[in-house]
Amino acid sequence: MKIKLFTIGFAGKSARVFFGKLKEAGVAKVVDVRLYNSSQLAGYTKKSDLEYFLKEIVSVGYLHMPAMSPTKEILQSYKSGTMDWEQYEEEFGELISKRLIENSMIPSQTDKSCFLCSESQPDFCHRRLVVEYLAKQWGNVEINHL
Repeated sequence: MKIKLFTIGFAGKSARVFFGKLKEAGVAKVVDVRLYNSSQLAGYTKKSDLEYFLKEIVSVGYLHMPAMSPTKEILQSYKSGTMDWEQYEEEFGELISKRLIENSMIPSQTDKSCFLCSESQPDFCHRRLVVEYLAKQWGNVEINHL
């Protein structure tokens, strides 16, 4: 069975667009891979609000997985410019490999899960690195960026 994984970033998306994309894709669960998910800047994606909205608006489950987030140090080094994207990818890849994130979820129960972060596009976001790593570990995974 092919496992379908999605990714989405909330930055620049209205709640209507965000929840609409999840519904249209048939997402079953949102896996929040943000290190910080309770900031006021998160708006409608603040942890307690998001879990409620997902259940009530689109009947989707919610799971926060900080083990799939970069450390504060890696994140700050990249954001401050002391680490470029190539270094970030390498250090974050080593981190999630050491954490054995592929063992934190059962592949068959992860089908139709959508990995959430704030970045609007997946190109320079760790959620893309997470799903690509999981696909490599699990095999037979299709990735769609919403």
